[in-house]
Amino acid sequence: MNNDLKIAQEATLEDIYKIAQKAGIKEEALEPYGRDKAKIDLNQLNLENEKDGKLILVTAITPTKAGEGKSTTTIGLVDGLSKIGKKAMACLREPSLGPVFGLKGGATGGGYAQVIPMESINLHFTGDMHAITTANNLIAAMLDNSIYQGNPLNIDPAKVVWKRCMDMNERTLRDITIAQKKKTNGVEREDHFVITVATEVMAILCLSNDIHDFEKRLSECVVAYTYDGEPVTVKDIGAAGAATVVMKEALKPNLVQTLEHTPVFIHGGPFANIAHGCNSVIATKTALKLSDYVVTEAGFGADLGAEKFLDIKCRAANLKPNAVVIVATVRALKMHGGVEVDALGEENVDALLKGTANLEKHVESIQAFGVPFVIAINKFAKDTKAEVEALLNWCKEKNYPVAEADGWANGGEGMKDLASIVVEKCEEETHYAPIYDVNDSIENKIFKIATTVYGAKDVEFSDEAKETIALYQKYGWDKLPICMAKTQNSLSDDAKLVGRPVDFTIHVRNINISRGAGFIVAYTGNVLTMPGLPKVPAAINMGIDENGETYGLF
Repeated sequence: MNNDLKIAQEATLEDIYKIAQKAGIKEEALEPYGRDKAKIDLNQLNLENEKDGKLILVTAITPTKAGEGKSTTTIGLVDGLSKIGKKAMACLREPSLGPVFGLKGGATGGGYAQVIPMESINLHFTGDMHAITTANNLIAAMLDNSIYQGNPLNIDPAKVVWKRCMDMNERTLRDITIAQKKKTNGVEREDHFVITVATEVMAILCLSNDIHDFEKRLSECVVAYTYDGEPVTVKDIGAAGAATVVMKEALKPNLVQTLEHTPVFIHGGPFANIAHGCNSVIATKTALKLSDYVVTEAGFGADLGAEKFLDIKCRAANLKPNAVVIVATVRALKMHGGVEVDALGEENVDALLKGTANLEKHVESIQAFGVPFVIAINKFAKDTKAEVEALLNWCKEKNYPVAEADGWANGGEGMKDLASIVVEKCEEETHYAPIYDVNDSIENKIFKIATTVYGAKDVEFSDEAKETIALYQKYGWDKLPICMAKTQNSLSDDAKLVGRPVDFTIHVRNINISRGAGFIVAYTGNVLTMPGLPKVPAAINMGIDENGETYGLF
């Protein structure tokens, strides 16, 4: 079988006008970027009176090096729904260039469950990432310029909290000094970059209802504090209007297609370990008006992406999810059961069953939100019959609905069983509710997430975190949802603790306000907002061959 890139390159794409027609999007609303992708002018759609479809979230167990295939399952499922005669769309996040050139790779699925044009989506696409980077850095430039030009707002340079960004993994930019040597360069101070997908601009794009809501939210972002300890906002430095102008086109959702020509919106891409991990509210709400079934995903495992989808996005956008798909693989469960990566090809039912403790914790977390669920066993070629049967039997003994998912090898055809169960689950009554009250204290909200979703026994707050919490209470900022920044590799804040850790404590080292986005970020463990490249980056193996074709992209 060809690799993912080759399959994508050999695919026959339908003209984007046909995809739009299939989705029910009027031609006048389409703004094509070539023949295979387009932005949508929402002002031309007039969907206010259309009934909402069913909303399906795809999440997963705790990620491992073995791979879980959440995006592959999402894409395969929407094709499977189309195969069984349902009008369906998918809503995905935009890939970041950091993972594309680093270690993780892109986010367009795999095998015969992909969105295309794969190369374009994984690289510059329609320029949204560049717009976000520019808007963020425009605010940073105007902030430092205000300090340099007489500092009329009395900003304390040591208390600037707005960071510059770039959409790349670059560890050397984590701690830097700006405006060195000459006074004409500005006021020298320590600073650091974050990756674009961790910025508040990205979060605001994904949580805004329209461009006016975006500007309002952006204007409320805190960028610094004065010498008197008072907050300074984007509005105060006069940057909200210009930054919104930069973002005008980026706020329009992007339309593409699967290999089987099912319509897909790809819009927004915050990471789930350091941001809220969901595609844009604009894309999701538009898709719900256009389709009977909308399949979306949230980053990493259910402890991160699903929790933030259900506690932040759905609350903010007044969305009511109808079903959740929890993706698991035999390979990943064996790793959670203690098997090393190089031994995953060997049959090991005992390790698999030991690893189901991790799956069970994620099931319990989804149950805590009151949403119907189904487990999807994402199949790999080397899964043995005994292993798959053991996992199916385990699910049946627990009375957990389950289906095998074979989208990677067989596209929508291999996802029909899962699609049918998902449709059944969508007809069940949902009792969805966030797991905490936003009006509770910051400490109690974090404790609720840590104990209910992670399985922690306690939470410890650093002195710095305690001081920040007291400050936020003073300003009345404490009545917001919590966005946990935590490793994706463990239910705990220690990446080495796989499986289902018990009796552990979550350590909150710092707290940050994302006032425009509308949440509080709690930093735990060793999470970095600017990743670094691995020893052998994926970029090393990329290039263009003699026929002008890209190779090495995955």
